[in-house]
Amino acid sequence: MAAKVFAFATMCVGFFIALLDIQIVSASLNDIGGGLSAGADETAWVQTSYLIAEIVVIPLSGWLSRVMSTRWLFCASAVGFTFTSLLCGWAWNIESMIVFRALQGFLGGSMIPTVFTTAFIYFNGQQRVIAAATIGCISSLAPTLGPTIGGWITDNYSWHWLFFINLAPGIFVAVVVPILVRVDRPNLSLLRGADYLGMALMAVFLGCLEYTLEEGPRWDWFGDDTIRLTAWISGVAGIAFLWRSLTYSQPVVDLRALKSRNFALGCFFSFVTGIGIFATIYLTPLFLGRVRGFSALEIGLAVFSTGLFQVCAIPVYTLFARRVDLRWLMMFGLACFAVSMWNFTPITHDWGWRELLLPQAFRGFSQQFAVAPTVTLTLGGLAPERLKLASGLFNLMRNLGGAIGIAACGTILNDRTNLHFLRLAEHLNSSNPAAVQLVERVATAETVARGGDAVHGHAAAVKLLWSLTLREAQTQTFADAFMVIALCFVVATLMVPLMRKMAAPAAPSSDAH
Repeated sequence: MAAKVFAFATMCVGFFIALLDIQIVSASLNDIGGGLSAGADETAWVQTSYLIAEIVVIPLSGWLSRVMSTRWLFCASAVGFTFTSLLCGWAWNIESMIVFRALQGFLGGSMIPTVFTTAFIYFNGQQRVIAAATIGCISSLAPTLGPTIGGWITDNYSWHWLFFINLAPGIFVAVVVPILVRVDRPNLSLLRGADYLGMALMAVFLGCLEYTLEEGPRWDWFGDDTIRLTAWISGVAGIAFLWRSLTYSQPVVDLRALKSRNFALGCFFSFVTGIGIFATIYLTPLFLGRVRGFSALEIGLAVFSTGLFQVCAIPVYTLFARRVDLRWLMMFGLACFAVSMWNFTPITHDWGWRELLLPQAFRGFSQQFAVAPTVTLTLGGLAPERLKLASGLFNLMRNLGGAIGIAACGTILNDRTNLHFLRLAEHLNSSNPAAVQLVERVATAETVARGGDAVHGHAAAVKLLWSLTLREAQTQTFADAFMVIALCFVVATLMVPLMRKMAAPAAPSSDAH
């Protein structure tokens, strides 16, 4: 058992760094862009390329682990992730960085679902509950800590170390996992008759879908020719992939697992928690950067409380998981997540780490109760031979939820900001004494500062009024986005009673030993 725990802990290290790298660059994109002489649109691809590559490889990992075995797939993934991390740190321009980040996401993505498979093969009973709690914690904690760790590294060293920091844990994982992990054997015969067409359709479907979701808010969705084309390609490839997966004898993704009510609902809950985790990680740093003007380190420190309180929730969850039906713990977690999003809605332009402390603490605590029981209830009842393919689909739903959540929030921020700005501007006229006094006071001060130039003094006052109005409009829009996320969790909470109690797997795996 000690060897199993150490092997599982080692795999969790790889799991953590693969998830951490999704968001570790989010607070430092300006620094990376400056270092590589790239604009904001180009620099955004440092994150987008990683997400697209990772979302393609995650559902493939179940089939790859059957071909290569879990330990050798994890080892190869760790080696590839470590080497491409080194290349990212050495990137000489934005084009090379984007290519290396895509390779990093593709090669490292397999470390994510294979941890789920190993946990449910290694452990049973209460040990499985603890393992699922650990995985649930890491899966939501790592992206949450990404901006904090990334901001601190960039502020104290340089953006290159965002990637060099992966070298030591990556080498450790690549060496230890092949020695300790023994859950299955490679089966190279699966290379014959594999669903290569299904793999190609899935890659095109998910890659184009992720591109559409990531770039859509920036380029006015279907008003852009490229976005319209990728959306059509994704839709056609997606339909073809579904047909192929349901008709082929050995599909690359086991969509038939969705016949299980718990698995189908679990994928839905994974999708919703993906929206909550990734969208809030996207919104909070963006608010602090746009509205408050925080640096990368200040943003990281402001969002740190979420991770801290989630760690504190682990022993509490483990204690209750031994005594309470996991469905009610999950319901509690989802409901608390909805309340935490509601606590963000009174947000104002002067919110900093003090005002964010309570909503983020509540969110961090609820994440543990929302994610960990979902993992156990969804995957705990599947036989190990189905677990490999199903865990990839389960993890894919979380990342898809994150991608769709971020895209939806980006669209809300674009559209609702204009609406709120126009509504506020309607009241800024000559009949508003506060606005008139502000303009007169600033115009007088600016006129004196400019040596009696009244025209430019008045223009400066109007510009200040415009910027203040935009700031308030943006703040109200962030509140709208948090409200939408809260509604998603309300719907998820109401659906929890549809889940059944977890049943034991039907039979042991034929290749487990």
